[in-house]
Amino acid sequence: MTVHFIGAGPGAADLITLRGRDLIAACPVCLYAGSLVPEALLSHCPEGARIINTAPLSLDEIMDEITAAHAAGHDVARLHSGDLSVWSAMGEQLRRLRAAGIPFDVTPGVPAFSAASALLAQELTLPGVAQSVVLTRTSGRATQMPQGETLANFGATGATLAIHLSIHVAQKVRDELIPHYGADCPVAIVWRASWPDEQILRGTLATLVEDAAKGPGRTGLILVGPAIGAQSFDESRLYAGDYDRRYRPVGTDPRFPAGSE
Repeated sequence: MTVHFIGAGPGAADLITLRGRDLIAACPVCLYAGSLVPEALLSHCPEGARIINTAPLSLDEIMDEITAAHAAGHDVARLHSGDLSVWSAMGEQLRRLRAAGIPFDVTPGVPAFSAASALLAQELTLPGVAQSVVLTRTSGRATQMPQGETLANFGATGATLAIHLSIHVAQKVRDELIPHYGADCPVAIVWRASWPDEQILRGTLATLVEDAAKGPGRTGLILVGPAIGAQSFDESRLYAGDYDRRYRPVGTDPRFPAGSE
């Protein structure tokens, strides 16, 4: 018996890995976060599967379901939205599974910021503009930000910021970032990327508060940085005709001669 933690992706039912889909189809028990995971994914569950929406459950109740499945020898598909590496609440479940000696594994999924980037048709790292992406959020009732993990500190780097769970404090985001990026810095707000009702609003830090109020609610992802929408940037050296690389030796004395390992 194994508990399979599966990243269910950002919303669209077909943005799940083949491994994740096949694991769902093989598990007689499926626990899914119903507030964010599309019900269409449940069509992959085998006939007669026990399907539990964990949105109204406490951690203790979720663990009770997993423990019962373990006792019965039933594999569990545990679906979380996006990717499990960030803000998934997987860590506390894994800690309890380790303590109980219950086997588990983890299958990654498509994160929200990747889906937003795809919807924008936008690379978040551009040569000479930005080479880092910071995934962050602001403090909320459930989770406070650690000391030092502030928007101002991240903004001082000039990186592209993907700010989650913060659309309701757009004024705070604007006020903390304008000193570092400037009022004219490009911003894109993406709501529910890959869902049928996905929505994009482009603006600047100066217009962020007004733009945030035009969207459908608290699920917007805020992308900030000079790379958002940039058209003036250097081309990557990787594909330059005079760039000597292992798979394309250039010149009379290439660093990696043809046929070398």
